[in-house]
Amino acid sequence: MCARAILHVDLDAFFVAVERLDNPALIGAAVIVGGRPEVRGVVASASYEARKYGVHSAMPTAQALRLCPHAILVSGHRGRYSEMSARVMAILADYTPLLEPLSIDEAFLDVTGTEAHYGPPGRLAHAIQARIQAELGLSASFGVATNKLVAKIASDLHKPHAVTVVPPGEEAAFLAPLPIRKLWGVGAITARELERLGLQTIGDLARCPIDELRRRFGASGEGLWRAAHGLNDSPVTPEHEAKSLSREETFAQDIRDRNVLRRELLRLSDAVAMRLRRHGLQARTIGLKLRYGDFSTLTRQTTLAEPTDAGPVIYEHGLALFEAAWDRRAVRLLGISGSGLTREGRQLRLFEQGDQRQAQLDAALDRIRARYGERAVQRASLLEEPEELWIGRETE
Repeated sequence: MCARAILHVDLDAFFVAVERLDNPALIGAAVIVGGRPEVRGVVASASYEARKYGVHSAMPTAQALRLCPHAILVSGHRGRYSEMSARVMAILADYTPLLEPLSIDEAFLDVTGTEAHYGPPGRLAHAIQARIQAELGLSASFGVATNKLVAKIASDLHKPHAVTVVPPGEEAAFLAPLPIRKLWGVGAITARELERLGLQTIGDLARCPIDELRRRFGASGEGLWRAAHGLNDSPVTPEHEAKSLSREETFAQDIRDRNVLRRELLRLSDAVAMRLRRHGLQARTIGLKLRYGDFSTLTRQTTLAEPTDAGPVIYEHGLALFEAAWDRRAVRLLGISGSGLTREGRQLRLFEQGDQRQAQLDAALDRIRARYGERAVQRASLLEEPEELWIGRETE
């Protein structure tokens, strides 16, 4: 039986790379994509030129500009990033149906058994990397290993634009010299506790008796021991069976304008509807999440007479929840969710031709958005939404 072959692809400084495609003057400069410092902005992405000064994602923009005062600050263009991410994922899907996106800029691929067609996994990673560069102008780094844990660590080791291959049987040796904090899934608190025990490298952790780790860390101790030995059997799963699907946005500045908030609700409702249809699901319950500037948060939900995957229906009920709950204070975060998920198709009532036409339109729009990004086609009312309202970040 052949060893598993897992690729982890991570787009290099993705948001910055997309901005440079649209504005070549940014090439070679220290670039920060993020919110403005005067509205509590944070760094979403930083070029490698800026990272040399200690700038990293999730850092307050004000701090980043103190570290790298000559950096060029770009507000970012969410729709453009979604569009380019969709195009990257479409390329990856050409090589295997076992594709698991982790975020807008990274994914796992299971290419086990494809060697006869594409050659060794490392060669395939180089080929996909070259295709992404040639067709989209984007740089990507790849980790190649027998499991997801090692592949993800490998992709980060020699960025940017690298392919790091860990041959079968060499997982533990590859991990051994790396710092504890490189181990995927080990958070800062656990890492500090391990370092207090004198365990500085993953190899140190691997040599620690499993019983000792169980005694100190309980059930997670065995997981730490397995990870340190490069053992991981989790599958690449194209779809996750979810109890709910949701979309939410945090604004760069608090919003009190009802029209802006209504437009955001409409956009979020359409996004949730598209995800429901993509997974062949419908939602019986629609939920609203509302967070104010003081971080106080409330949630509301309503159960429908019949499940839906239609954006206008989700928006109608989400808007009713919003109007009943909003106390006119400025809003920091807004979210819409669908839960009570079912795969049962809704029974159309007699003469419901409008519903059938809407379903056909939704299917056509979904195909366009899946290929070109969520903003390839959108409602006219959403064209007024200013990009600077949104704030997010890519993975490092």
